[in-house]
Amino acid sequence: MIRFLGVCVQNLIICIKYLFGGNQRLKTVISQAAAISYDSLPISLVIAFIAAAVITIQVSKEFLMTGAEAYIGGTIAIVMIREIAPGFVALAIGARAGTAISAEIANMQVTSQVDAIKTLKIDPVGYYFTPRIIGAAITVPMVVLIAEFIGIAGGMAVAHGTIGLHPARYWHSVWAWMSTKDIYVSLLKACIFGGLISLVCASKGYETKGGAKEVGTSTTRAAILSTIYMLVADFLINLLFYIAK
Repeated sequence: MIRFLGVCVQNLIICIKYLFGGNQRLKTVISQAAAISYDSLPISLVIAFIAAAVITIQVSKEFLMTGAEAYIGGTIAIVMIREIAPGFVALAIGARAGTAISAEIANMQVTSQVDAIKTLKIDPVGYYFTPRIIGAAITVPMVVLIAEFIGIAGGMAVAHGTIGLHPARYWHSVWAWMSTKDIYVSLLKACIFGGLISLVCASKGYETKGGAKEVGTSTTRAAILSTIYMLVADFLINLLFYIAK
């Protein structure tokens, strides 16, 4: 894992040089952004809604018993914005789009398409990786922002349906507890997670050698590694912004 992390850092440096070299086309970035984030939007929103609904069911009864039902909205908002929305959305995108990136690049590698690009004096790392990393880093925060709203609104619907909490009390608690810092950190997480998933999955696919069997193996390992690196990054970001003040 440490060796592969070094490979990912080297690939990231190549992508930055490729980007600032003026070689990247906007059309390619937009197409990759659509494939990564837009196509993953439905499943991401469903996961956000279900997660918020489950958490609301778990806490509503306990809060009602202690007379703290007015704080349900704030609790759901904090949980969704700080952790659930960016984390679950990133996992959904990694499972869907990240594995697709790894499989696509691995297939290019085993079918010698990467070698063909090299004969044209084009850096395959910059050419294949850069639009995917940029597209994910820009658009995953947008998906997370929508997922946060859907999750909070879903929590309101479940709280109203289960314990009869008035929506006005719910939203008053949301606005009282939510801060702009939480939103900024959430979007920063989403940006890092998106770029990290694309970088890790593309790097793992690029290392593939052999045939069709190795493509499947690389795709599986890419999903595992991207999840591990994402969770480590999540821990470090939380440590930086919420503990090490």
